[in-house]
Amino acid sequence: MKSAQVTAFATLVVSCLLLLVLPVQSAPGKLNGRVVGGEDAAKAQFPHQVSLRNGGSHSCGGSILTRTYILTAAHCVTSEDESGNLIAIAAEHFTIRAGSNDRFSGGVLHQVAEVIVHEEYGNFLNDVALLRLETPLILSSSIQPIDLPTADTPADVDVVISGWGRIKHMGDLPRYLQYNTLTSISTAKCDELIEFGFESELCLLHKVDNGACNGDSGGPAVYNNQLVGVAGFVVGGCGSTYPDGYARVYYFRDWIKKHSDV
Repeated sequence: MKSAQVTAFATLVVSCLLLLVLPVQSAPGKLNGRVVGGEDAAKAQFPHQVSLRNGGSHSCGGSILTRTYILTAAHCVTSEDESGNLIAIAAEHFTIRAGSNDRFSGGVLHQVAEVIVHEEYGNFLNDVALLRLETPLILSSSIQPIDLPTADTPADVDVVISGWGRIKHMGDLPRYLQYNTLTSISTAKCDELIEFGFESELCLLHKVDNGACNGDSGGPAVYNNQLVGVAGFVVGGCGSTYPDGYARVYYFRDWIKKHSDV
């Protein structure tokens, strides 16, 4: 990746590095602010979207896969031990809010019972984790699972992202869910722009002052009504000229199915 400041989307993890190419827990890019350049989502427009809460406060996004399992980013639910090894944060610290566009109220709160982090997560790569809920969600028009992709995401298509990321760099989180439309690019193009052309990564290009930011981590990228990406990192600051990095869900389908009831 070209020398640029890289930061993971999550507000839970604060790691800003100057890198040449970095894997996840931060990943090429810097997340600041909400879905930058986004707009308020309509009620039930994104019924698969949840707010992942650490200690009762929003920290990341997530997507409903089934009544019991949520997909999010590994960097949202891990920390370093005294030896510098990445470990999962205890499930008791996490809840999710589903069924509401309001970060503060509405919908339902569910306790997380288990955190399952990808075994090869690190350096911005394999930045996915599953959350098993203590009690199943009750589905409604505002709470619905989203399908996994049936085919790999092509380049040059519109991909919709959503989340409660900060409104601007170091700014406040928005109260209401935001969304925006970005464009997928090929692995080769991603490698050319940020030297992060990995098969497991989905890079999304955007206009300046648009894109993902802190607090959007773990949130969904959707194409053809299927979940194709998990927000991971930005390069050069939120809304920069560089593409944003998402874990490519198609690549992780088998892992997701192995560790959940999808």
